[in-house]
Amino acid sequence: MNIKLFLCYIPALLAALSCNSFLEVEPQQSISDEATITNSTSAETAVRGMYRALAAENYYGTTFQSIGYLSGDNIEWTGSRATAGQFVNHDVRADNESVAAVWSAIYNTINRTNHIIDKVAVLPLEPTFTQEKKNQLLGEAYFVRALAYFDLARLWGGVPLYLNPTSTSTDNRGLPRSSVEETFAQVLRDLDEAEILLPETTNRIRATRKTAWALKARYYLYQKNWEQVEDYATRIIDDEANYRLLQPYGAFFMNDAVATAESVFELAYSATNTNGHRGNWQPPQLGGTRQWAPNAEFVTLVTNPAIGGNRSVLVDRTSDGRWYGNLYYRSPATDPAYIIRIAELYLIRAEARAQQGGAKLEGAQLDLQAVRSRAGLVSSGTATQNGLLLAIENERRIEFAFEPHRWFDLIRTGRAAEVLGLTDSRRYVLPIPADQILVDRALIQNDGYN
Repeated sequence: MNIKLFLCYIPALLAALSCNSFLEVEPQQSISDEATITNSTSAETAVRGMYRALAAENYYGTTFQSIGYLSGDNIEWTGSRATAGQFVNHDVRADNESVAAVWSAIYNTINRTNHIIDKVAVLPLEPTFTQEKKNQLLGEAYFVRALAYFDLARLWGGVPLYLNPTSTSTDNRGLPRSSVEETFAQVLRDLDEAEILLPETTNRIRATRKTAWALKARYYLYQKNWEQVEDYATRIIDDEANYRLLQPYGAFFMNDAVATAESVFELAYSATNTNGHRGNWQPPQLGGTRQWAPNAEFVTLVTNPAIGGNRSVLVDRTSDGRWYGNLYYRSPATDPAYIIRIAELYLIRAEARAQQGGAKLEGAQLDLQAVRSRAGLVSSGTATQNGLLLAIENERRIEFAFEPHRWFDLIRTGRAAEVLGLTDSRRYVLPIPADQILVDRALIQNDGYN
């Protein structure tokens, strides 16, 4: 997609409610349409456009991740936009611009995957476009669609399942929301397809069968299917030739590192396609706006050698004493967006083993300690099931502080009420964007929102 053209198109959409749906993606604005996916070259271009959509500013480029930051307990909002403060206060409104932007960005990504799945499947084979290559491109699209619906389910619960490419503004209008169970079932169907189609190779910026295994481990964590979590996480952890915890902690992102053995899947940026995270995290002295920053409680934790260990490199302080996050720091802003790291596989396997209890507790301790050791920490010193689960939760809080896990972790484990004081479970999901409900009456708002 021509991003500048798309951004110019948005005001026109907002000018008329009848043209304000994420479905209104003009075919000529996307490489993923029947006029352009005609051969192997255009199919490859469409897949690259799909990853670009996944990495867009309102998806993994900034806004989607910021919802995970601001809704948790590590980050404070330091900017001026009141809509961002709604996430901190857990009082998000249906007309929140970030909510609308993320919904549209994720469905835009899905629409790209749908075009690829629909059109690449019927392309004729060529000497340079083998069945294996076709399968790979299709598998990548199924993987990205699975990830997109997984993220939609985490944010909104059940959502409409659009599985066909749109070519007019009303193609999918009137399709009701699926249940959260049906939405997660679609995630699994897509991951199953991806697992079959993708090659079992190692690629840190494009999906492979290994990437699908890693996302399956996360998927089964949310489903509380502990045996499957352990199975799929182990497949990646045991591949020590390609995936391993780097020491010290900062080795996977400091000194302009990209695509290290720490990464199972990350999104790449360039000087002409920059990552918006940097500007939001870095202070004005370093060319940023510091829209959000680590809060005092998190700074105390991460700079405590007994808790943060060598992960204190995540934060830094300006000459006037203001703390800021330093995971995204490059100039130009070519920092990767980290979607799955090997540390996550260790900690979700630790959680799965701890949940199974009994003889599995020792393995849970070993997995937890692997992550702690690379952070320069000694054993957590706990051996009980409940103690281990809490230790794993606390470790995830520090390890993934500036990656969008904390909020979702507290929701999926039922700990949001105790940790955040958020007892209204209706606030565990976001409101459906108001503009979407206005243009499609089949969309029913989440309970508790107007």
